[in-house]
Amino acid sequence: MSNKISGSEILIRALIDQGTDIVFGYPGGQIMPVYDRLYDFTDRLHHYLARHEQGAIHAAEGFARATGKTGVVIATSGPGAMNLITGLNDALMDSTPIVAITGQVQSSLLGKDAFQESDVVSTTLPVTKWAIQVRRPEDVAPAVARAFYIANSGRPGPVVIDLAKDAQSGMAEYIYHPCTFIRSYDPDPVVPEEIIDKAVELLDKAERPLILSGHGVTIAKAEESLIALAEKGDIPVGCTMLGLSSIPTDHPLNKGMLGMHGNLGPNINTNKADVILAVGMRFDDRVTGDTSKYAPNAKIIHIDIDSSEFDKVIKSDLHIHGNAATVLGKLAAKVKKNSRKNWNDSFERHKKVEDERVKDREINPSTPDGKMLMGEVINKVSQAFNNDAILVTDVGQNQMFSVRYFGFTKPRSVISSGGLGTMGFGLPASIGAKIGVPERNVVLFIGDGGFQMTIEELGMIMEYNVGVKIVLLNNNFLGNVRQWQHLFFNSRYSATPMVNPDFKTLASAYGIAARDVTHRDELEDAIKEMVSTDKAFLLNVNIDETDMVFPMTPGGHGVDEILLNATEYYKPV
Repeated sequence: MSNKISGSEILIRALIDQGTDIVFGYPGGQIMPVYDRLYDFTDRLHHYLARHEQGAIHAAEGFARATGKTGVVIATSGPGAMNLITGLNDALMDSTPIVAITGQVQSSLLGKDAFQESDVVSTTLPVTKWAIQVRRPEDVAPAVARAFYIANSGRPGPVVIDLAKDAQSGMAEYIYHPCTFIRSYDPDPVVPEEIIDKAVELLDKAERPLILSGHGVTIAKAEESLIALAEKGDIPVGCTMLGLSSIPTDHPLNKGMLGMHGNLGPNINTNKADVILAVGMRFDDRVTGDTSKYAPNAKIIHIDIDSSEFDKVIKSDLHIHGNAATVLGKLAAKVKKNSRKNWNDSFERHKKVEDERVKDREINPSTPDGKMLMGEVINKVSQAFNNDAILVTDVGQNQMFSVRYFGFTKPRSVISSGGLGTMGFGLPASIGAKIGVPERNVVLFIGDGGFQMTIEELGMIMEYNVGVKIVLLNNNFLGNVRQWQHLFFNSRYSATPMVNPDFKTLASAYGIAARDVTHRDELEDAIKEMVSTDKAFLLNVNIDETDMVFPMTPGGHGVDEILLNATEYYKPV
């Protein structure tokens, strides 16, 4: 009696043995054998049918970001695989572990322009950590094992397994061994103690040290070590956008967000600091501004699991190649107990100006027509969820306002498209996040432009009863582009005004409760209604189209050259 099973069943069993119980996908001709075998494993491997492959991979990203697990997405060949490209690139930029499984024509047809054939491996190599085409059923299980190891070790990222039709249909014995080693690939380098000691010496001697906490802190589950180091050394912490929930919003050493729309204190004091400890961040141009003006007085210590990031943008005086949790733990154990009251107080002076000149106007506005501002809506929603929800954003003004005015108490509480800036990311990512951590509230803030890019994924909410709270910040504009047009293109609003559908009626068609909020007086009651239900809810909020997100460091300026409004640069005393 033969013990052989099909390559498709090998794939399913390997996914289950790897610990996968949730996958997102969309079937088609060349992946049909896999879906046929999946039919017999639905009690162990739960498949969520997206309405578009891009929606499927963004949902897998949201799942991965919320849980720390590897997200899995399945698509067919040709257009199905190609529709994953944006999500793969997004996952690569934001270090999100994804295993994407694509169907492919049978081996004998490769290179012959067969129906729905595309060169998936060549196309996806630039936007993945690894991509492989499997043509034999006996190679399926080893490919799965290696894919998961690569995707979620070292600096995480996406991988692709392209399965030829004969690899899916052919027969082989099922043998699965998890992958724990690949020659020449070292995802967890040993950090020499002398490097740690050099960093400790720089930190202990510093008068004005500043920690920059990036996404890598969250990926490494290094939040406790980060806080321990900051508290022991009394070192202020500034966060990149994706690093925001690495330290609670109300922690006294959390000085806010870095970068173009970041807070005054950490941006101004980046150029005052004498030592900067950058952890799991890549010195993105939105964080640094003009690099020739960046941190001129600081010794730079750069911690990262990916050595290719060292000196790529900002030259470091000391780089530490290692896992952020390990390195921060060692630093926290060795640095001296310190007090840096004057240095920390200097952030508060900038914060006071920002609160008075920007924040108060945004969260306590008095627009006469009752149209709301984004900051006030986000602030009220965050408070209604006790600053304890997972924030998911789309891209644009909704994103920048959300990360500024939403509060965080727990790790893994901010999910957004950082590096690639993918409009349409928010809705499917919020669905994946809620599926991954159903016990937590998931709140999506999204603009009317990005919402319509993947609006079809309301179907996934309807079919699987996913309790995402959607706050649509609707200004009938592509708001972020409009802001730039106003500031830098003489208010020539080219292709940014939008004629929108009736979003409440659309939500109703998908069985989703919804409410239009047209005036400020209606907002508080509408938020209470949204919070009171455990089901999905759409809040369509009438936003003042002239609302703009400030502070802002314009492109090409130094990180401390900051607009408080459309015409006035901040001049710190």
